[in-house]
Amino acid sequence: MTFKFEWNEFADQPHNVAPREERLKHHLKHARSYFTLISANFRRAIPILKLYRRYWKNIYKASVSLGAPFAVSVSPTGERDDEVIENLKATGVRQTLVRVPSWEKNKLARYEDFLKRLRREQFDVTLALLQRRDDVVSLPSWVRFLEDVFSGLAAFSSSIEVGHAWNRTKWGVWDYTEYLDLALPAVDLAKRHGVKLVGPAVIDFEFHLYPPTLRVLPFDRVSSLLYVDRQGAPEKTQFGWDISRKIALLKAVVDASAQGSRDIWITEVNWPLQGTGKFSPASGRPNVTEEEQADYLVRYFVLCLATGMIEKVFWWQLVAPGYGLIDSRQTVWRRRPSFRAFQTMVQVLDQSVFKGKNESGEGRFFFSSTGQDTLAVGWTTGAPFEFLFPGQVKRILGRDGLEKSFSSGRIMIEGSPIYVFFS
Repeated sequence: MTFKFEWNEFADQPHNVAPREERLKHHLKHARSYFTLISANFRRAIPILKLYRRYWKNIYKASVSLGAPFAVSVSPTGERDDEVIENLKATGVRQTLVRVPSWEKNKLARYEDFLKRLRREQFDVTLALLQRRDDVVSLPSWVRFLEDVFSGLAAFSSSIEVGHAWNRTKWGVWDYTEYLDLALPAVDLAKRHGVKLVGPAVIDFEFHLYPPTLRVLPFDRVSSLLYVDRQGAPEKTQFGWDISRKIALLKAVVDASAQGSRDIWITEVNWPLQGTGKFSPASGRPNVTEEEQADYLVRYFVLCLATGMIEKVFWWQLVAPGYGLIDSRQTVWRRRPSFRAFQTMVQVLDQSVFKGKNESGEGRFFFSSTGQDTLAVGWTTGAPFEFLFPGQVKRILGRDGLEKSFSSGRIMIEGSPIYVFFS
């Protein structure tokens, strides 16, 4: 079954052109693959649950050396590539991701030029290879695309993520066996060209797809596009699971399924924005204000990285009208509050060491070492309240990096994260 592929250039994703009834028919036709999914998960259910209990019991209790876990994705624009790179440098990150769609295989020279410029600025680059239904139907064409990417672009990247959000039919893959067909040819190519292979790039809270794929595919790093925007704040739950519990479960599923230990990357996350119309990748409830996006961004990164179970998180993406850190709808690009929030987070937390977590009512405080002082990253999911910090408060930075005044050790905690330095 093939439907004409239609790309939504405003929201950077495909249109879902297959009618619901046709999708249902196709899934019924491939029911056998779902029984295989059930079997693969059933066999690993007990090991996964045992690991999950252990990981959840110890979450946020061990010290975590962060290293450089912050990353943001970029896309080439052509005439404004210089501006993209200068803004990327301004974030303070050294890690980035670039999508390469299979339907732009005739434009790989353009991507090569962009990647060369990123490498000259000493950015570490991960490539994410996007597929469509035509690639599943005509597998030899997809394999030629892989060969061209690995031979032409691998020299400018350290990792390649093969496939993208394939558990959504609009991306062209209708069951996990079709994804295996797309990903398997990349295994030998990655070894041949000396680049790390990343996957399986499952989107959202659908962890049942990891056991059957990780059993077959020897990814160097396991990736997830772990969105929580439909729940709103990252602390909100989906079927009883908030982001912290999801991370513990993801780690358990990966460790019980992969061929040996694997680091985990979150290669895509964002919150779409209200008032951006056709540029938003979602409609209705997932859209938030720019201030909420900035708050949720910091809280998501801290909640994920402080677990010690996620090596790196990529924000999608730097420049995009409907969800990016920069609004490009006007001739003069505008840095959103989320840009300043991201920039401050990187400046303050990069290379830090998380020491633990404390909760006071609805407040959350993650403590980190900064030389002689202690740093607390704090916010609340409830009503604002005053919190008495131990020791002497020396300095407070707001979410956007601005100094905040204070007169005592009792500091007002709100939904917007703050950085409190004290001894």
